[in-house]
Amino acid sequence: ARMGRTPVELFYDVISPYSWLAFEVLCRYRQIWNIDLRFRPAFLGGIMQQTGNKPPAMLPKRGEYLLKDMKRMGKYYQVPIRMSADAFQHIMGTSDLTAMRFITAIDMMNPQYLEPLSREFWMRFWSQHEDISQPENILTVARQAGLSAELSQKALEMISSPTVKDRLKETTAEALKYGAFGMPAVVAHYDGEPHLFFGSDRLELLGSIIGE
Repeated sequence: ARMGRTPVELFYDVISPYSWLAFEVLCRYRQIWNIDLRFRPAFLGGIMQQTGNKPPAMLPKRGEYLLKDMKRMGKYYQVPIRMSADAFQHIMGTSDLTAMRFITAIDMMNPQYLEPLSREFWMRFWSQHEDISQPENILTVARQAGLSAELSQKALEMISSPTVKDRLKETTAEALKYGAFGMPAVVAHYDGEPHLFFGSDRLELLGSIIGE
């Protein structure tokens, strides 16, 4: 970490729209806050399973609220999230484990692509409502994020390797260790201890705690 900067880890999964909001806002705050932002791709499915958490939309009233909330948040933060009435079926019917392994492989090989690649996955899934589970779609996302065909192909071959699988499991386990029960999980290391913030609506509180 750069001198005197507060390390801030963002544990995220591209299937989570609130993770997208936290990601974009922290990318903006990184310009003005004295933080060292670290992207930590993890697997939301694993976190839900380990903690016994349920998707919020399982409660119909909460699902209704969530649709409105996401529209308002997207507009407020100027992030092009498009919520449809069947957004939750959309999530439930998609496994993004392959996508998160692909992102993890890129993080291990060429971390400078982590930010544009993650953003492109959210754009495709949450703005264009396109599939992100199939290899050909993953390659399209990678191409749009500026990755070479060679690098994308290599990352795709790596997703079934124990190294990549273990790395994603380890990152997910780290999020759990900090107390995460969903995504996004933001961990600021300040004053010698980790501070966990859940969701994309606690970033002012994060700023306040780290003296920003």
